[in-house]
Amino acid sequence: MALCGLPEFTLLLLPLLARLSAGDCPCSEAALCQPIRHRPDFEVFVFDVGQKTWKSYDWSQITTVAAFGKYDPELMCYAHSKGARVVLKGDISLKNIIDPTFRASWIAQKVDLAKAQYMDGINIDIEQEVNCSSPEYEALTALVKETTESFQREIEGSQVTFDVAWSPKRIDKRCYNYTGIADACDFLFVMSYDEQSQIWSECIAAANAPYNQTLTGYIDYIKMGISPKKLVMGVPWYGYDYICLNLSKDPAGRFHQVWYDNPQSISLKAAYVKNYGLRGIGMWNANCLDYSDDALAREQTQEMWGALKPRL
Repeated sequence: MALCGLPEFTLLLLPLLARLSAGDCPCSEAALCQPIRHRPDFEVFVFDVGQKTWKSYDWSQITTVAAFGKYDPELMCYAHSKGARVVLKGDISLKNIIDPTFRASWIAQKVDLAKAQYMDGINIDIEQEVNCSSPEYEALTALVKETTESFQREIEGSQVTFDVAWSPKRIDKRCYNYTGIADACDFLFVMSYDEQSQIWSECIAAANAPYNQTLTGYIDYIKMGISPKKLVMGVPWYGYDYICLNLSKDPAGRFHQVWYDNPQSISLKAAYVKNYGLRGIGMWNANCLDYSDDALAREQTQEMWGALKPRL
């Protein structure tokens, strides 16, 4: 039974907050529970969805980890030891954020959770439809602005970022105030993958993130007046296996087309990031690689991480 006036999700957070807010740093050194204040010139933004594969990441590059899996204090401690931020995932139903009181409550809870978990900010991941003339259009920008103001006031050096589609041209019916949102936060993480998302006819096998189409998205963002320094390029560390329907009637087997980014294609995109002065690069998601002890897997994994280094 819920207490009067407290939403259910708030109650779920109370035991965690009570346990973590007592000042007991879970790290071997108390200093590792302090927020990261350094602002790197180049961002390598990593999404982690859980498990322990983070122990095999290339920490010589990572500047921010967006923790989209279960809270792992060991990950936070290790990231801080390497000077990297760890940020929360922020998601909320847009129909609720029209109410300023609800926005303020949601933001306060996220700030409290970040403090309790010794986090360094929040990555807002909202990928819902928005009509250009709807109240949600303005409310979303207000949410980002108010979140940034609150986090930066309450957690010194904190970072607030927002995930956007590969193009600003209303992908999946998302009409957002991209320039306003970019101004209101530290930077935008551009999800340059799943670029076949708007398919109104039969799906045809194609690249997940074709080079020319990907770059067109950044050109369009910059033409809107968004500084390249407000854009982090997201690349896919996964692919798609298409079964060729018209060629798969033979009972002996099936024909496939497999599309994915490899170190060569990612290197080309990383070069664009460097040459055009973008804020950085990142991926969805870092857990996708094979971190086993297999020799070939180790070589390929090293090449994928190495491809993130911009080359002139």
